[in-house]
Amino acid sequence: MTLAAQPTSPDPALDQSIAPDQPVAADTAVLAAGHVDIGPRYVDDEWTLLLHDDAAQPVWRDPDRTVLRVTDAALQTVPDDPVYGFLDVPAGTEVHVVPQVQHPDVVWVGWNTQDPRVMQTIDRGVTLELAGVEGPGEVTMYLQAGTFSEPQVLWRSTEPPGQPMWVEVNTHTHANWVFTAPGVYLVAVRVSADLVGGEQVSAVRHLRFAVGDAVSTDDAFAAQPDEVAAAPVASDGADGQGAAADGTGDGTGPWLVGGLVLAAVVLAVALVVVVLRGRAVRRRVEQERAAS
Repeated sequence: MTLAAQPTSPDPALDQSIAPDQPVAADTAVLAAGHVDIGPRYVDDEWTLLLHDDAAQPVWRDPDRTVLRVTDAALQTVPDDPVYGFLDVPAGTEVHVVPQVQHPDVVWVGWNTQDPRVMQTIDRGVTLELAGVEGPGEVTMYLQAGTFSEPQVLWRSTEPPGQPMWVEVNTHTHANWVFTAPGVYLVAVRVSADLVGGEQVSAVRHLRFAVGDAVSTDDAFAAQPDEVAAAPVASDGADGQGAAADGTGDGTGPWLVGGLVLAAVVLAVALVVVVLRGRAVRRRVEQERAAS
């Protein structure tokens, strides 16, 4: 089986809405087939990232209590086509692919921004970032619109963490996830947003993948992720000055501020000296006039 290009027409399965009262499941789960989305959600008024599972009764799931099992039904062969060179895998190699279009025997992983409270509170959309990948191989996520379309690479574990992806409010999308070796993968995803009230929110969660029939889901549950670095402070770019607007962008800010403070102190001292000298001169003149 070769990596299949995706149809150009919209997938009817992407047309969905999410009820505001859908619960967060408390049990552990292994999801080996069916429809799953990662998406922002509030839990006890805290912004976070959960898994929306509607394989049966729609529920939200905690990523730490859920394993996404990618069975050998997901095996595909890398074609002898230079457009797939971004995978850095020789043509003819078998890889596990969570496909962009649903396969009945493979878990179908996408993302959405359709939780009702999220849609009411975010300003236009959210940013999804690949915050890190731990596993025996490489992970790549890409979109492909049709047979003759170039793949659009979204995330690559061979690149530095980050790779921000903007997702509009009320979006539901799926892509191809390629795993180059069987094993347990922890994929750290950061979801950030500006809220309509002016606040900024961000959260990082780890998706647990057990890739390959021979891989233990118990090992995936037991895996302990490395600590993920905090997101860099981004410039708002509103005035074109960004981080350098306060003089701190190139490391000269503290020296500049310190110099201005010192100059102000020197000026104040000089002013006091001038005032005192003026008073002394005035008193001396008045005394000389009285004596004469």
